[in-house]
Amino acid sequence: MNRTDRLVAIVMHLQGRRLVRAEELAAKFEVSLRTVYRDMAALGEAGVPIQGEAGVGYTLVRGYHLPPVMLTAEEAGALFLGGELVRRFTDASLCAVSDAALDKLRAVMPVERRDHLERLARGVAVEGPAPDSPQAARARQSFLVPVQQAVAGRRVLRMDYRAKGRSEDSRRDVEALGVVFYGDAWYLVAWCRLRDELRHFRVDRIQNIETLAEVFAPRPDFSLEDHLAERTEGGQTFPARVWFADGVVERAQRESYATLEFGERREGGVECVLFTWCYDWLARWLLSFGDQAEALEPAELRGKVREQAGRVLARHAEAVGV
Repeated sequence: MNRTDRLVAIVMHLQGRRLVRAEELAAKFEVSLRTVYRDMAALGEAGVPIQGEAGVGYTLVRGYHLPPVMLTAEEAGALFLGGELVRRFTDASLCAVSDAALDKLRAVMPVERRDHLERLARGVAVEGPAPDSPQAARARQSFLVPVQQAVAGRRVLRMDYRAKGRSEDSRRDVEALGVVFYGDAWYLVAWCRLRDELRHFRVDRIQNIETLAEVFAPRPDFSLEDHLAERTEGGQTFPARVWFADGVVERAQRESYATLEFGERREGGVECVLFTWCYDWLARWLLSFGDQAEALEPAELRGKVREQAGRVLARHAEAVGV
């Protein structure tokens, strides 16, 4: 990026936020702090009304903005979520383009919409590889929009939820704290008033949902990022040992949401250890490699691979009338 483009991008970045630190600008545009200081001075000399305070950050003088784009909260949230999916599921070149587009969008949005997006950004995390069937995933996520809007607005949700293995629904009032994608599904992270504890609810198991008028008080001790880190460290993930053929190792590294720790080489491939939130998902993912991958441990994972492979075989046998 040349300097002219960077200066324009800095103004766009500032317009979309109330306060930006020099360190944040240096990291975003991959330049030194000294370069940031020179760029801010150049913008000031060019007449851009930037206010800055040492140790605090930079902000644009109120009123210096482009006309707002009239997007609804739902439309703005959908674009933001799309940007997060692009960031996680695509390559670096498209991520840069997506980030630039979102900065331009933020720059021309009304203040209340920008604040809405900032709250949503703090309450959304996207982890794991993309679903095997994007169309099927979209079809079963009919409540994702009201869920993410509740997170951004700190609204209480009333929902009928059907837990795994249950035939009946339970009515829950929950405080929507975050949304996270893992194990091939979206989850609502919320404080469940029925159970009086923090719970993860699969969005595709929500049978009905209502956004209540109540706005719950912030929980200053809750951070979605810290919660996910503690959840991982707390043993709620499960270990697995897998063999990958050399020809698919790069794909495995690219698609895996977990770090692959490589070990012994054998039979034209390498064994690795990883941790997963869900053996069912891991079994489906391994089957997508055909005979280029093998589940070694634990026995539960091998069993799930055999079980799912059996269902695939049965479906194809029926298709040809065997």
